[in-house]
Amino acid sequence: MANIAGARSSTVGRVLSGLVVLALVADSAANLIMPRMLSDEIAATGFSLHQAPLIATIILICALLYAVPKTAVLGAILLTGFLGGAICTHFRLGELFSPPQIVCVTLGILAWGGLYLRDARVRTLLPLMS
Repeated sequence: MANIAGARSSTVGRVLSGLVVLALVADSAANLIMPRMLSDEIAATGFSLHQAPLIATIILICALLYAVPKTAVLGAILLTGFLGGAICTHFRLGELFSPPQIVCVTLGILAWGGLYLRDARVRTLLPLMS
């Protein structure tokens, strides 16, 4: 019975992690392929349009590191830092509980929740349940 529960939580963890990777890759692609469509949002955050490819590259690297099991913990840490920076950027702009902040917090929770469910090492390091 424990193996079935473990397999289910691992599958749920992979699904959550897959959703996070999908969202990050889509965001990265949007910044790489069509930054002009995002120019108003990019400018509102204080970044210039020519920085969009670099931001997209950072997002993509975080997503790829997170997607690979051997580097998933490093990817989650870097992803958390990136999302925290995005949250702070919107907070600085006076956008408290704005949709971008909510998305960033949600992605962070899903990333760590997915990693927790799919990686026994993380469950050992962070024993939330006994």
